[in-house]
Amino acid sequence: MSRILLVRTTFGDPDEAARVAQRMIEDRFAACASFAPTRSVYRWQGAIETDDETVVLFKTTQVRGATLMAAIGGLHSYELPVIEAWTAEVDAAVAAWIDAETTAVS
Repeated sequence: MSRILLVRTTFGDPDEAARVAQRMIEDRFAACASFAPTRSVYRWQGAIETDDETVVLFKTTQVRGATLMAAIGGLHSYELPVIEAWTAEVDAAVAAWIDAETTAVS
């Protein structure tokens, strides 16, 4: 088994989620981005809010994680985007694919 980094965030607009994910893949910050609709309930500026959002889960390497998170934050429309990361154990072949897809091409 090998370790990868999973990075998760939510977007209020599915089109924005798709644009940011496309950019992260193009820039080789992530090898994959998976989408899922969700409903969030949260407290923001003293009020309880409920919103439909799109969750995006990015798969990347430990080395590219900080760069990926900064790039997502720089493109995100939320005033305070929540960008979470954690490691996951995967098959060595999956980790090798993620490593290859996030390595800069000369």
